[in-house]
Amino acid sequence: MAWLLLLSFLAFGIRIVYTFIYFYVMGFPSFINIRRDFSPLSLRPAGLFTRGLNPSLRHPLFHVCRAMAVAATSVDQGFEKIQIQRENGNSVFDVYVKGEEGAPGVVVVQEWWGVDYEVKNHASTIAKMDYRSLIPDLYRGKVGLDVAEAQHLLEGLDWQGAVKDIAASAKWLKENGSSKVGVTGFCMGGALSIASAVLVPEIDAAVAFYGVPPPELADASCAKTPVQGHFGELDNMAGFSDVEAAKSLEAKLQAAGVPYEIYIYPNNGHAFMNSSPDAINRKIECGFAEHDPEAVKIAWSRFDEWFGKYIKQRSSI
Repeated sequence: MAWLLLLSFLAFGIRIVYTFIYFYVMGFPSFINIRRDFSPLSLRPAGLFTRGLNPSLRHPLFHVCRAMAVAATSVDQGFEKIQIQRENGNSVFDVYVKGEEGAPGVVVVQEWWGVDYEVKNHASTIAKMDYRSLIPDLYRGKVGLDVAEAQHLLEGLDWQGAVKDIAASAKWLKENGSSKVGVTGFCMGGALSIASAVLVPEIDAAVAFYGVPPPELADASCAKTPVQGHFGELDNMAGFSDVEAAKSLEAKLQAAGVPYEIYIYPNNGHAFMNSSPDAINRKIECGFAEHDPEAVKIAWSRFDEWFGKYIKQRSSI
């Protein structure tokens, strides 16, 4: 009799847990006030990223958006892996460098996935334009293989520390042959690129792709270097990289009095620059717009023209 009673309690407990998980994933009734995705916007705007994703990808139980990511600790695609440290010397981190010594430097800042195959593809593209690319590993060797892991890594990121990593990266490039240094980034990295234009004196120009920093991190109206921004018309990351965020950024850059350009690409969504087969599949699985190779080509052309004007040393200048 006792074991039957114990079994009944166990079954009842399992049903309660199952019911809780069901509502946690599918949504609680309106009279139950539980915040599933709480993350303070101040310096940790994770909610801005997940808000625009396919709903089935927001919760850790749904590892649908698997990324075929290469481990960040592996050195591939012709990158040199070295270690540098922040100015105060209390944090040493890996960076991945590609391009000729003496070329103008570009700090390439990762998306929320980490230093995966796609940010290395971007850095390789930039190196082919006669820049010296450097990717700082902001996650210290960790890579998000799905949305849940990426969100976890993003929520644990020290945003102010990430800006310090970018500053140390820019300083290293200047100390190792690059007379001028720009910064570029994608998604999370785009936001950090704009923050660097405000906070990092070593940065001479910035190009940001679909990402704006929260004002608690950096106020774009205080930008000190030229900024170019690229956004997708269909991007639905409200307040972070949608059209309204792009327009707000433009107004702030105008107030800052620095040279700026803001481009909005019709019929393109978030992460539209990601062009490898795996990255294209990842975009589709995440609910973003279809890939547009022509938009990518135009954006890279504008990128090179901007950095060519502000950080490349040309005989015509």
